[in-house]
Amino acid sequence: MFRELVRKGQQLDENTCIGLLKKTKRGVLSVIGDEGYPYGTPINHFYNEEDGKIYFHGGKYGHKVDAMKRDPKVSFCVMDEGTHIDGQWFLTFRSVIVFGKMELIEDPEIIRDLSRKLSYKFTKDEDYIEYELEHSGPRTLMYALTIENMCGKRVNER
Repeated sequence: MFRELVRKGQQLDENTCIGLLKKTKRGVLSVIGDEGYPYGTPINHFYNEEDGKIYFHGGKYGHKVDAMKRDPKVSFCVMDEGTHIDGQWFLTFRSVIVFGKMELIEDPEIIRDLSRKLSYKFTKDEDYIEYELEHSGPRTLMYALTIENMCGKRVNER
C-alpha cells in the first residue's frame, strides 16, 4: 500500500526516525482538505514512546479540524536543521514522513497530561504550563496519529 523509498542508501532506520520525531519541535501536518486539495500546516507535536503515537493539539474549529473529521488519513513530515559537511556550501539534513490515521482524544485528563508533555518540549516553566492548561485547556482539542507507515531519509542539497 505504501511506496518504498527509491534511494535505499539514503534511508534512515526506525530508531533514527523516532529520534527525529522526539527531537524536532514542529513539522507539517497534511490533510485532505476542501475539494480534495491537500492542506499542509505547520504544527508542533509530541511523540509518545509509551504507545508509539504522535500527538497534536489545537483549536476546536478550522480547516484542519474539518478535514480530519471528514477523512482521518494524514501525513506528517519533520526535518532537522541540517549540517554542513567538510565546509561545503550544501546542507545535509534528515527528514521523516509518517502516514497514518488521526483520532480525536476526548478525555480531559488525557488531554491535560499530553498537553503537559508537549509543553515540556518548549519550556520547563511549571507556572506557565499550569496557567496555559487552566486557561487554554478547555478550548483545546488533542489528536493522536496512529502510525501506519514511517520513512526517513538523509538528503544533501547539492
